Amino acid sequence: MLTIPTVTLNDDTAFPELGLGTYNLRGDDGVEAMVAAIDSGYRLLDSAVNYQNETEVGEAVRRSGIRDELIVTTKLPGRDHGYDKTLASAAGSLERLGLDRIDLYLIHWPNPSVDQYVDSWRAMIELRERGTVQSIGVSNFTQQMLERLVDETGVVPAVNQVELHPYFPQAELRAFHEAQGIRTESWSPLARRSELLAEPVLADIAAAHGVTPTQAVLRWHTQIGSTPIPKSASAERQRENADVFGFALTDDEIAALSALERGRLWDGDPETHEEM
Repeated sequence: MLTIPTVTLNDDTAFPELGLGTYNLRGDDGVEAMVAAIDSGYRLLDSAVNYQNETEVGEAVRRSGIRDELIVTTKLPGRDHGYDKTLASAAGSLERLGLDRIDLYLIHWPNPSVDQYVDSWRAMIELRERGTVQSIGVSNFTQQMLERLVDETGVVPAVNQVELHPYFPQAELRAFHEAQGIRTESWSPLARRSELLAEPVLADIAAAHGVTPTQAVLRWHTQIGSTPIPKSASAERQRENADVFGFALTDDEIAALSALERGRLWDGDPETHEEM
């Protein structure tokens, strides 16, 4: 079994440097895939209300027999923004998960036209104080949005999960996170449906270390201070994805991958994209 290192969040939670994305892992096959990942050494499972698989995530956690070693993430959907609706949404997630707590609860998208994410954040603070939630954070928030949360509530998110990969390295936002004690988490860390894994510079770097291009990219994430959450239903691929801590990229190699920057790959600008 692989051992995935951890970092300490601003609330003193030990947080894995790599986790499992569970988008589209549903039904019995989804449960089996998640159990396989846990058996391989994964300790962070990333879900959301809108992934429609919280029930499967909870079942995988129960089958694992190591509930207290796992961090289960779920996310508040845009339709449930607002103080009271956030409290009710969290209760619904707990019921579907069948767990005693949510380990990491994130606001999935800020939905700025609705302008209720601060109210939702206040509710999440309340949930943390009740013990319903262990850690609270956000997803797809800009620096300005993060600053507003802190200015209006005094509470800094533990995590901001954002689109991040060598084509969109988000250096400025990552620097802000580091200064504020916010852990960066990467969704779509391998820039799905793009040509990233075929980039010649990546092939050269992977060959230099005797690893796959996928492993080189995931190691890039961990070395720039972000937790990637690659999704895979294959036990073999899951093990490959997590086996990235036995080598280190050089500063020049990290810079070369970051130099592939071209911007967002999908319609995911937090200022305009909204999800209900």
